[in-house]
Amino acid sequence: MDIVVAADHAGYRLKEFIKNKLLAEGHRVEDVGTYSTESVDYPDPALRAAEAVSRGEFQRGIIICGTGIGVAIVANKVSGIRAALCHTLFSVIAAREHNDANILTMGEKIIGTALAWEIVEIFLKTSFSGGRHSRRLDKIKMIEDKG
Repeated sequence: MDIVVAADHAGYRLKEFIKNKLLAEGHRVEDVGTYSTESVDYPDPALRAAEAVSRGEFQRGIIICGTGIGVAIVANKVSGIRAALCHTLFSVIAAREHNDANILTMGEKIIGTALAWEIVEIFLKTSFSGGRHSRRLDKIKMIEDKG
């Protein structure tokens, strides 16, 4: 799968961990920053990742900051993005099955690497259920199109 990853300084270490695991599994991964723990403004890398997914360059995105909240807010401002903040297995399953989330956000200060990796694996393997959920996504798109 083609995946873009991004983080601010507070999510840098978890992003690196996830990126290396994804690469080891044979995914095509592009890292759009940040590249150290030096302070950066989280909207910048989050926007780069969200725009890349929105343009269709990547099938999925993973964005990490301290809590996962700020980057989720930023990503969801981009047309076509359905970013979901997930720190539990149930939330990531629902995000994919019900919401067809195309970006996963997490907080390095909240979640450990083992659970984060399990969530990433579920995020990549779980399919959208369609059905009644498609109708709901259509409504979200109508709201988005109104701008």
